[in-house]
Amino acid sequence: MSKIYVIHENDAWTDPLIQALASQGSPSEFWFLDRGQISVNDNPPDGVFYNRMSASSHTRDHRYAPEYTSGVLAWLESHGRCVVNSSRALQLEISKVAQYAALNAHGIRTPQTIAAIGREEIVRAAGNFNGSFITKHNRGGRGLGVHLFQSVDALQEYVSSDRFEPSIDGITLIQDYIEAPQPYVTRAEFVGGRFLYAVRVDTSEGFELCPADVCQVGGVADSPAHPKFSIIDDFSHPIIGRYERFLRANDIHIAGIEFIVSKSGELLTYDVNTNTNYNSDAEKEAGKFGMTEIARYLGRELACLLDPECNRTLLVANTA
Repeated sequence: MSKIYVIHENDAWTDPLIQALASQGSPSEFWFLDRGQISVNDNPPDGVFYNRMSASSHTRDHRYAPEYTSGVLAWLESHGRCVVNSSRALQLEISKVAQYAALNAHGIRTPQTIAAIGREEIVRAAGNFNGSFITKHNRGGRGLGVHLFQSVDALQEYVSSDRFEPSIDGITLIQDYIEAPQPYVTRAEFVGGRFLYAVRVDTSEGFELCPADVCQVGGVADSPAHPKFSIIDDFSHPIIGRYERFLRANDIHIAGIEFIVSKSGELLTYDVNTNTNYNSDAEKEAGKFGMTEIARYLGRELACLLDPECNRTLLVANTA
């Protein structure tokens, strides 16, 4: 029987999707790809395969889950299976350098960024920046390796110390620090390649911006007046059309894209998250539910897979 297969490495992040799929009666199976095996000469099962592999998997002791997922996706795609968030999506998920190159190719502005390997090269790269700058991991997520520096000397002291956090792939990014008029960024959510809603994210407490409820455990609680995540009513901006075209060109179907607007009014995009999560408090307040929309989308794709008369846009994209 064809079903929906969810590829992931974090049970805590999949619970809301399990509930959403169950509520609409969609047959599903969850593949936890921290370990396992595939017989590359065999045919994969029939169904819709939703890739939710995360760049931050190594922080949960799942160091090689993305690499293994890359092989699984290649196997699925070689057999023409319907893959939601393809191997190209995974490539962008685990490399911000690849993200920025792809965004820039679509005319989407990103902050000035230099990728460096080696502590000496990191310090040398920082000499190209005037004013404040930040570091971050190339394979990151959840604010990994993000630190703000006011000078090259401060960075030198940090990278020479035991406090230095190397990226799991060895690549550290040095990036312009963009100061916004107010301490917040915006995250635009997309399901099926189409805009769902935008979230205002308060950054006054730091750079760890994971919206999932599990990420908030042990953190500073929201106050009713100043929630960390709040859905913006009727958000509209020309950047949304560019984002949709960017997602379509890169075979990404479900994602959250984060941007910041500088004091001069310049919109800069700095993250594409193809393993997007949602904040339940913000969604309840707005009456919009991301996982419900994902479950509906996957259900429609599964129904389309079983209907020979269906317009299989996604299937054609994955087998072209």
